Amino acid sequence: MSRIGKLPIRFERGVTVTLQGADVSIKGPKGTLSQPLPQGISADVDGGVIVVRRRDDSKSQRALHGMARALLANAVRGVERGFEKRLEIHGVGYSAEVKGQSVSFKLGYSHPVSFPVPQGIQVKVERNLLIVSGCDRQAVGQVAAEMRDLRRPDVYKHKGIRYAGEQLRKKAGKAGAK
Repeated sequence: MSRIGKLPIRFERGVTVTLQGADVSIKGPKGTLSQPLPQGISADVDGGVIVVRRRDDSKSQRALHGMARALLANAVRGVERGFEKRLEIHGVGYSAEVKGQSVSFKLGYSHPVSFPVPQGIQVKVERNLLIVSGCDRQAVGQVAAEMRDLRRPDVYKHKGIRYAGEQLRKKAGKAGAK
């Protein structure tokens, strides 16, 4: 039995879980998510607990068992509390501001860069800190990674967009000719 897959998923009173064939819909205070289950994997809802089961002990079913349980647990946590990623902007003159459903970045290019924010994701800017939040863990991580790619952190000058707490090892520049 999968160590992850056999763990029950507990959810609070404000969350409703609905099974529709191979699709699990989860609704909570932060939003609604739908998670399809792989073939051969089933879920049972009993009170405030979701239990994920597999059809047999084949290698593919064992692999899918833990993954399906983890995806459901992330969906439950997302609609209960939500997820967030924090990004820091480093560099003289580098900034960001939210304009409607997009974020406008000034990152040292000759023009400002506009980044459209997908539906269900919220972005807040506090000085040089970007806070990306939402109920879908995958979408929050993807948006944060795409924002980071607009100006990746430079190991020579330590400029760019990086995750909060990300450590860069500063490299020495080109040595002068002697």
